Amino acid sequence: MLKYLFVLAVIINIFAFIDCAVTPQENVRRFPKWGWLLIILFIGSFGAIGWFIAGRPRKPGQNRGGRGRIIPPDDDPDFLRKL
Repeated sequence: MLKYLFVLAVIINIFAFIDCAVTPQENVRRFPKWGWLLIILFIGSFGAIGWFIAGRPRKPGQNRGGRGRIIPPDDDPDFLRKL
């Protein structure tokens, strides 16, 4: 059982490291990309979990707070196109 847990931790660390390495710098949250790579490398599973929770970019439609940002009509390109 302990062997499987260790293998799972190694797989998660490798996946997090590769995911962070291929993510563009401008999409990385909280720390710079090199900082996340060092955290994942030296802290291990806790660093990988931190990457998935706090560093990985959010999906395009995933925002907190429900409705999203309200755009006034004069700044909304869809509204201005209809005029």
